[in-house]
Amino acid sequence: MTIHRIAVLMLASSAAFAFDAQSELLANLADTEKKIVSLAEAMPAEKYSWRPMEGVRSVGEVYMHIAGANYMIPAALGAKAPAGISRDMEKTVTDKAKIIEHLKQSFAHVRQAIESSSDNTKATKLFGRDNTHGGVKLLIITHLHEHLGQSIAYARTNKVTPPWSAGRD
Repeated sequence: MTIHRIAVLMLASSAAFAFDAQSELLANLADTEKKIVSLAEAMPAEKYSWRPMEGVRSVGEVYMHIAGANYMIPAALGAKAPAGISRDMEKTVTDKAKIIEHLKQSFAHVRQAIESSSDNTKATKLFGRDNTHGGVKLLIITHLHEHLGQSIAYARTNKVTPPWSAGRD
């Protein structure tokens, strides 16, 4: 095999494994949103005040924490949080229907912010530190996964099976 042919094969191979970070982030966000919202809907309203121990967020507080982060972190991408959004919402919004409404609206907000930011190398600040738009997007996704895992543990402890795994347990 000639060096030229090897180079052509290597180039073709790398094209087959091309990675579109923006599309992958948005696909991951959509999947995570579906799981978080469906789990929030599956949890009984009376369990929203349940917490595994004192000093730890309750079920409802975890979901409002997710919503709050979805509203506020995108400020580093240039997307301002809607009016009336504040950090104390974790403690003040306790109704299941309102929490689910905030979750859905916050996912629409974060998705729009990610879609509007196409330059992942663009410099920004997050929590007072230098970062990039790509770094902020990665933080959004990892934060969501952290609390998805927490929510799954809370649900299973309360004998609620995540809807996407029902029938497979």
